[in-house]
Amino acid sequence: MSPTDRYQWLFRRCPALIVALDKDGFFIDTSDAWVERFGYSREELTRLKPHNLATPESAQLISKEYLPMLRRTGRLMDATIDLVTKTGEVVRCIASSVTERSESGDFLRNVAIYREVNHELKLEQHYRDLYRATPAMLHTVDAQGRVLHVSDHWLRKLGYQREEVIGRAITDFMSERSRAALPQHELENVIAQGSLVNAPREFVTKSGDVIEVLISSAADRDEDGVRALLVACKDVTERNQAERKLLAAFEENARLKAELERERDYLREEVQVQMNFGRIIGESTALKKMLARLEAVAQTDASVLIQGESGVGKELVAHVIHSSSARRDGPLVKVNCAAVPHELFESEFFGHVKGAFTGAHRDRVGRFELANGGTIFLDEVGEIPLSLQSKLLRVLQESEYERVGDERTHSVDVRVIAATNRDLEQAVADGRFREDLFYRLSVFPIEVPPLRQRGDDIVQLAAHFLERASQAFGHRPLTLSKQQAALLKQYSWPGNIRELKNVIERAVILSQGKVLRLDLAMATILEPDEESGIADAAASGDRILTEDAIDELIRRNTVAALRTANWRVSGPKGAAKILGIKPTTLADRMKKLGISRPRDSAA
Repeated sequence: MSPTDRYQWLFRRCPALIVALDKDGFFIDTSDAWVERFGYSREELTRLKPHNLATPESAQLISKEYLPMLRRTGRLMDATIDLVTKTGEVVRCIASSVTERSESGDFLRNVAIYREVNHELKLEQHYRDLYRATPAMLHTVDAQGRVLHVSDHWLRKLGYQREEVIGRAITDFMSERSRAALPQHELENVIAQGSLVNAPREFVTKSGDVIEVLISSAADRDEDGVRALLVACKDVTERNQAERKLLAAFEENARLKAELERERDYLREEVQVQMNFGRIIGESTALKKMLARLEAVAQTDASVLIQGESGVGKELVAHVIHSSSARRDGPLVKVNCAAVPHELFESEFFGHVKGAFTGAHRDRVGRFELANGGTIFLDEVGEIPLSLQSKLLRVLQESEYERVGDERTHSVDVRVIAATNRDLEQAVADGRFREDLFYRLSVFPIEVPPLRQRGDDIVQLAAHFLERASQAFGHRPLTLSKQQAALLKQYSWPGNIRELKNVIERAVILSQGKVLRLDLAMATILEPDEESGIADAAASGDRILTEDAIDELIRRNTVAALRTANWRVSGPKGAAKILGIKPTTLADRMKKLGISRPRDSAA
């Protein structure tokens, strides 16, 4: 007997249910015990596969679980299978199989051994069915992290079929981030440890979606260590997304709050700088009368309407009212109504939410919200479009508003101080300003006197500006002579305090030595042929001009500048640029002096 025959004889005489299968799963040979137990001849079996003898349920198990595991790992341990004999008897078995390969790795055969079992296996199947049907994400892995079992709910969550999962590494179903944090050696260490509680992982569904889970595990151990690890997963994707959105909202609120505080502090500081730190200089009767009214209203929360010509210092008056009020520790926020584009007025006042209009890439806080608890200063209030005046009236009456694009109503506690150089009563009569808004704003009107009515205040203000300009420009201290003071008092200052400040700063810049060159600084507001006389008057006092004479000089100089600019008031080549004053100042001067463009002049 050859060795091959001898081994075949031993294989067939083995008193166990043993079979050999080819790579396609067909029977190659069986033990005599197998032939006797199932009633098939060896010739019949060579045309069959084990799943051909199995019940439908076991056939499905073989194709979806057992074969995938055997193909991927080369081993199958303790697989439950119900086989049907030729006479129709159902035999429950536990099968174990191993793949034999040549030294070069080529497939030789699969050898499987079957062990017939009793009622205990039915109980095992019962628990297997319970495992699969449980409404939880369960999976079981072996010591190397290969999937042994999964629940139906696990399969539904990830979108796989059972045969696509069994025998594969559990890390195949994890996200790249989870795989990077759990390399193979670390995975085996975790399995060997055997116990996890709410460990975060990320699984990826078959369609590519990421599921965030918390996993907890229990180990099945024997004397050699962990045989299998049962893992329960809790889907926390929606919860984590909600938490991230909430955290992002908190962070956005914190960012907006910080931005709000920075902007409020900036605006407060900006007003402080522009207002010369709250100083009102002068002792004239007109100024004292205004200050008495200011003192009377400052401690109240009444709305104040500050009126006066351009450049008289209406902003400074607003600042003094705020700093003298009970709201002094709150913000003072300024809105220059003339500088805000009409289509952005509502957003500027009340803010907007992200996506409210094109360009609204994030939420924006409005000036009223910035001023909450303090004072809002509406400069040039007469420039507010008539269509928006009703919304301003509402926030003044009800202390409520909505951001652009937001339905939520916000409450605000703000005192309103408005300022204008326009005749609002005439604007009301002309239908350009709401009468109810006018009365709401002008609860307490304050008229700021023009500089020409303040007498010696002009010299005090000039000295103050001279000291500050000398310090700011790094110039040696300069003083005003009596003749220069007289000249300043004789000029009508149609641009008021703003014009005076500009003239003094220009004089400091033009002064090279100890003498203040006020003559050069005022040359642009006087006729060229009078400059030498003014210079002499400023220097020696030999020639004094009356106020009417200076007004006439100013008129002639203004007309000359307008002619040079072809009667264009503003712009880089306009008369205002030539004179070194603001277009609004020039417009006020033209109105005061009765200057208008001739009809036959070019445009």
